[in-house]
Amino acid sequence: MPGTITVLPDYFVNDGKETFAGTHLLVDVIDAKNLREPTVIEKSLERAALDAGATVLHGHFYSFGPGQGVSGVLVLAESHITIHTWPDRGFAAIDIFMCGKCDPMDTLPEIKKTFSDNLKISTQKRGLQIQAE
Repeated sequence: MPGTITVLPDYFVNDGKETFAGTHLLVDVIDAKNLREPTVIEKSLERAALDAGATVLHGHFYSFGPGQGVSGVLVLAESHITIHTWPDRGFAAIDIFMCGKCDPMDTLPEIKKTFSDNLKISTQKRGLQIQAE
């Protein structure tokens, strides 16, 4: 979210053009590594959340067994980060939604460092249709 961001009392943001709830990134990680160990994944996503200015409230990460994939969630005061991994395919699906002053794009350097530089990213501004009364 380049430019000046104004955070409204309800944590909706205004980027100078639009007012919306927050930015939602869908990140496909290709040729990924570190997909089997829940602790490594959790610590990396915690660092990524902090890099974006988010507050981590709770994390839960589940391994489907030795050498298998991991699914996990970080609940943030500003929303969430989730991950699902497929180690045999070298693929992870990461979902990052943040409101307020947080910029989910700031999570990407840590994600690249831990998993892969090969990312496919789609971005959505959530809540554009919602108008304050």
